[in-house]
Amino acid sequence: MTSAMTGQNTCPVASVRLAHTADAPAVASLIGEFRDWWGFEAPSDESLARSVALLIGHDSTDFLLAESSGGPAGVCQLRYRFGLWLEAEDCLLEDLFVRERARGAGLGRALVEAALDRARERGCRRIELDVNEANPAARALYESLGFSAWADPPGGNALFMRRRL
Repeated sequence: MTSAMTGQNTCPVASVRLAHTADAPAVASLIGEFRDWWGFEAPSDESLARSVALLIGHDSTDFLLAESSGGPAGVCQLRYRFGLWLEAEDCLLEDLFVRERARGAGLGRALVEAALDRARERGCRRIELDVNEANPAARALYESLGFSAWADPPGGNALFMRRRL
């Protein structure tokens, strides 16, 4: 899942920073708004609160929190794992969401740029994400920042697939 990035800006960007344990309620609230934006019923608010509290202190996960003069306005979740193909950590940009009132001000771009910086700081050699075709604004943002669906080596588009267990 990735960002919803359309609409009018009424909330200027102030900063993007690494979220800390005390930020868990704000992060969970933003992820809940993302769930609602997609029209999902689950996970529950309680489940999100528990999961964010667990992940926010874990070395394999970072949350970036975008704040404006009106408070938290966007969030980005990063997950890390060691990848054998590049003999370094990979970064998965797992979720990115910007509140409706803050869309259109470059907050999504600021979050992705901060994610790229954070991945580099950790020594990652690759960052991956999935984007829903029904979200052309997010896809355009990612493509403008150098993300591509082309496979390496060439021969077709790279597809991110999943199966629930």
